[in-house]
Amino acid sequence: MEYTTLGNTGMEVSKICLGCMSFGSSGWRPWVLDEDEARPIIERAIDLGVNFFDTANMYSGGESERVLGNVLADYDRDEQVVATKGYFQMNEDDPNSGGLSRKSIEQELQNSLDRLGMDTIDLYQTHRWDYDTPIDETLSALTDAVRRGDVRYVGTSSQWARQFADALHTSDREGYERFATMQNHYNLVYREEEREMLPLCQNQGVGVIPWSPLARGYLTRPHEDIDATTRGDTEEHMYRHPYTEGGGREINERVQELAAEKGVEMAQIALSWLFHKDTVDAPIVGTTSVEHLEQAVEALEISLSDSDIDYLEEPYEPVPVSGHE
Repeated sequence: MEYTTLGNTGMEVSKICLGCMSFGSSGWRPWVLDEDEARPIIERAIDLGVNFFDTANMYSGGESERVLGNVLADYDRDEQVVATKGYFQMNEDDPNSGGLSRKSIEQELQNSLDRLGMDTIDLYQTHRWDYDTPIDETLSALTDAVRRGDVRYVGTSSQWARQFADALHTSDREGYERFATMQNHYNLVYREEEREMLPLCQNQGVGVIPWSPLARGYLTRPHEDIDATTRGDTEEHMYRHPYTEGGGREINERVQELAAEKGVEMAQIALSWLFHKDTVDAPIVGTTSVEHLEQAVEALEISLSDSDIDYLEEPYEPVPVSGHE
């Protein structure tokens, strides 16, 4: 395993973050693993040196947090970096179970702590932008959470660069905790973040931890076989992202070609491309098998030349912004 400093936090994290959306309850999504199936993957990740785990309160309605907490309870908590998120409404009968008001943050943060079985969350992230709550209120509540010791660092996720810039400026002006990380949508077939968000993060010392680094599986197999997995066959949300547009099909084919040339898997080429990006700290890799986890770690050893990278990137064309919803 290789490690890197997460943004300007000084905290060392593995260059692969294990995404835990696929752990929790199969009743939530058909491809999600229950605890007995998820445990071997999390334990193997720790064996391989992964120390960075990302979940969210809305994954399996909180079961993902509970599963992760149950497994990590058997290990030294100080050696793990645990991130979770809040924003989406958790209880349809309680409008305050979602959003980023002070009430929502305080009650949902406490619920996350309880499910994780932890006193402190290393990185607490706002899952989306709340258009109904002033950013000042959100940042004030998050700052208080840090001062109480409930949270060590705060981060955020997909939004417009102008919104993120406003949040950082508000923190600097008012003395609030700054967002230390940006969890954004970024992969070989979705590169719109390169226009504004990634340069902003680099300029401000913000850690970048991309979600969907394998484009929900689109970069793991030939595009004509995308429905061959349970997730590909059942996840309608996959097709809301413009992965097949803007040169996506040709990029998929070039990933196939380069993987065959190097004798590796397509997913490993797609991950290696991200590992070669200076702006990226740790892609969030979700998996439902130990084999795929091990392949992701092995991808750290794959070297791509400048010409390889140019070849993979060349077909890309602008696509509609996706992932802020």
